Amino acid sequence: MTEQPYVIDQMLSAKTIAARIEELCGEIQSEFEGTDKLVVVGLLRGSFVFIADLVRELDLPIEVDFLEASSYGDGMESSREVRILKDLRGAIEGRDVLVVEDIVDTGHTLHHVINLLRSRGPARLKSIALLDKPERREIDMKADWTGFEIPDEFVVGYGIDFAQRNRNLSFIGKVRFT
Repeated sequence: MTEQPYVIDQMLSAKTIAARIEELCGEIQSEFEGTDKLVVVGLLRGSFVFIADLVRELDLPIEVDFLEASSYGDGMESSREVRILKDLRGAIEGRDVLVVEDIVDTGHTLHHVINLLRSRGPARLKSIALLDKPERREIDMKADWTGFEIPDEFVVGYGIDFAQRNRNLSFIGKVRFT
């Protein structure tokens, strides 16, 4: 299979992302002040860089867990069929939970995950997304906190991939095919 060549144009610098995470953590700390432990649930794989930076910035007692949901495969378009590939290791009943998503696009994945976790009886359930593409929304679903609203562009970097590539970029970039 021949890959189509592409370039990546920077949209959000590492410095811009770090500053926004600091702001968001102040809001999250206010929301969860007094919690005995916040279960931070990262949606794999795209959120792993975001969740690492987020939890290092939070001054709260934290437990980290992961859930892997897929609706993309290696493509650029959502299949709209959300599959849970890896579930949480721990129970969340009666606990404070923050779901960390890399990007809210059609809304299907976040909607599915929030409903799944809500059925498990957490005390509080909130969500945060690094990126939001509201013009792509098919389901009325929005994260409680959003890092950046972006246009309908295919993006990579900061944990977000294109066919398992470019996750290691320190910035968010737009993919442009040449």
